[in-house]
Amino acid sequence: MSTEDGSLRTRRGFLGMGVGLLGAAGLAACGGSGPSTPRVQAEVPQELVDAAVALKGSSMGMLSQKLYSEAANAALDSSIRKFADTTGTKIGNSLVQADAGDVVAKIDAEVKGGVARDLAFMTDSRFVAQFQALGDLEDVTDVVQALTAKYGEPTAESKNFCVFDGRWFAIPYHFIGIGSFLRKDWMQDRGITPKDSYTWEELRDLCLAISDPGKRRFGWGMTVNRSGDANGMIEALINSYGGAIASNDGRKVTFDSPETVQAVTFLGDIYTNPKYKPMLPPGVAAWTDSSNNENWLAGILGYTRNQFSVYADSKTKKNPVYERTHVFPDCTGPATDTSLLLGQSQGFVIFKGAKNAELAKLLTQYLVSAPALVGVAKEAPGLALPAWDRVWDADPFFTSGDPAFPIMRKITQQKLPLSTKNGLDFPQKASAGQQAAVGAYVLTDMMQQVIQGTPPARAVQAAHAKMVQIFTQQGLPQ
Repeated sequence: MSTEDGSLRTRRGFLGMGVGLLGAAGLAACGGSGPSTPRVQAEVPQELVDAAVALKGSSMGMLSQKLYSEAANAALDSSIRKFADTTGTKIGNSLVQADAGDVVAKIDAEVKGGVARDLAFMTDSRFVAQFQALGDLEDVTDVVQALTAKYGEPTAESKNFCVFDGRWFAIPYHFIGIGSFLRKDWMQDRGITPKDSYTWEELRDLCLAISDPGKRRFGWGMTVNRSGDANGMIEALINSYGGAIASNDGRKVTFDSPETVQAVTFLGDIYTNPKYKPMLPPGVAAWTDSSNNENWLAGILGYTRNQFSVYADSKTKKNPVYERTHVFPDCTGPATDTSLLLGQSQGFVIFKGAKNAELAKLLTQYLVSAPALVGVAKEAPGLALPAWDRVWDADPFFTSGDPAFPIMRKITQQKLPLSTKNGLDFPQKASAGQQAAVGAYVLTDMMQQVIQGTPPARAVQAAHAKMVQIFTQQGLPQ
């Protein structure tokens, strides 16, 4: 993760006390472009205002994982500014990208150097275990208990990725919808009726069937180049075949298995077999995280798998592809009868040595509430949904704002773990080793080797060896 200009500290603005810089979004607005600040600002509950009286005049720094929607980033800044103005405090907010791969090392250095921000929100399944293993996080069990009393239970998956030894080290903020998207009009043109679930093999064949390069219709809208989307697809596919980076306890690398080799062989064939060339978009081998979004919105992809950012963009921008989209959870494989899709949550973390932890705790309790979250959610439908049970019912937008929302709510509250036929349980115990291995792009680099001609079994063995090194570096010797 890095900011667009490579510095975690660039674009830091202070919100409140009459200062109008709004992080990255605010600086864009000052230049005469970019999204405007939303007009409606949620009122801050009186109990939080009262609790912040002793903190009036104080300041804190916050780091926000950049959302794909600029308008959603602006809506978040609006809520932060409202809280700061109401409490008479200053809150600096910086936006950062999620997929450059060096966020953990950079923030760890800041924490150890005593210059880290007080508060951040990060994707729980990708980052929290790494920061916790490094000793960078404060225990926030008290905040989670207070929120549970007020808003009911948090998302099911957050109880795995935010809890260590019975204590919470991240506060669930909002749920991130993840889904698979198909062009139902392309399917109808071929006389194909959309289904609610597919195996990976069925999806591959469907993508080929609906492709027509002469009409700029390319069925398979996924890359295996270094990106968060590719990481997510590769790992999900391997899991559905019965393979996994680690054992269920997250401690032992188990990647090199017949199941993993079978999955990698299947995926590699899509990119190397001439039979499937008609369904591959031009330049797909070099795509980055935004490429599938851009090409989906351009109307040339038949399928993609993504956070709901691509769906949100098509809806908020009134792109005609929105009405032509068929949404389904994820694919199944030989080891699964149902999808293993868990979704993710953004989680607030407070760093060790935070200079204003009390203000940070109060801000989080405001931002998770329906009045503060709904502005973000409306600008990013499906990408920012409630992480707390009663928040879902606190605003009609969350229950009826989009046909996909009820599906997402069921995922947030599903009974876990989800198991494969060969004994894997998902989510597995949160593992710094697993998160670091994914963040180092071991999976995508393995697939690149396969595409370049390395036999899948050998590529899997090499990836396994890299994972062993990474787990050992994370304090999990093999």
